[in-house]
Amino acid sequence: MSAVPITAHTRLFALLGDPVAHSLSPVFHNAALRHAGCDALYVALRCAAAAVPELLRGIARAGGGGNITVPHKAIAAASVERATELVQRTGACNTFWLEGALVCGDNTDVAGFRRALAALVPDVAGASVLVIGAGGAAAAALCALLDDRVARITLHNRSLDRAELLAMRADPARHTVHVASAPAVVNEAYDVVINASSLGLREADTLPIDLEAMPPPRAVLDLVYTQRGATRLVEVARRLGIPASDGIEMLLGQGAAAFEHWFHTPAPLAVMREALEQRSA
Repeated sequence: MSAVPITAHTRLFALLGDPVAHSLSPVFHNAALRHAGCDALYVALRCAAAAVPELLRGIARAGGGGNITVPHKAIAAASVERATELVQRTGACNTFWLEGALVCGDNTDVAGFRRALAALVPDVAGASVLVIGAGGAAAAALCALLDDRVARITLHNRSLDRAELLAMRADPARHTVHVASAPAVVNEAYDVVINASSLGLREADTLPIDLEAMPPPRAVLDLVYTQRGATRLVEVARRLGIPASDGIEMLLGQGAAAFEHWFHTPAPLAVMREALEQRSA
């Protein structure tokens, strides 16, 4: 399919984060824009935290929109002028656009996470889940898991203080979310293990959890994805016979929801998925 030419009316959509060089968002979003015949372009912009508020608002007020990735989702949540309930609940914003005179923000990671988990475990009600991480991805995961009525969530992060803050925000009564240190984590049995940290993004990263040192879960979902193929955590899980997938399905799900905010029309999900498949072929 031929590219839509850039004109004086071309709208800019951007991914803001650091790092962004690994991102596949431009691949599938530009494919969706071409398919829909939109006079728009999607790019990835590496930026510092201090630049996020003005950059986000400037892009939106110029008629565009975009996404936010690590480590700027909390800053974006504080920068938008109208936040959805999911942004308020999670304290994280990953999608922005202009509506009327206001820059709006949503957390479409929640929908993307739910789609990715359902592909592995269709029903998580009553499950015991380990979530590793305490950033924006973890916040989205906790929000979806609590809404889907899991029985228990064990939250682990290198900084236990950050984990405690996230647990209190997600589950103030602490009926479902419990924080655990590294030694305690591997002594429990879980139905699902979720890596919501950034570990695995770089080749030199350590594994977020030692799956061989714990009872095997029913499934492993790594919210990290790379352009190298399956993450090391996914490779280890599959070698142990545990169903596992990386963050590609979540990426597609949140991207489709973002597209619908921007253009008020269903996202061409099949086109977006095909663009990723062709990229990795």
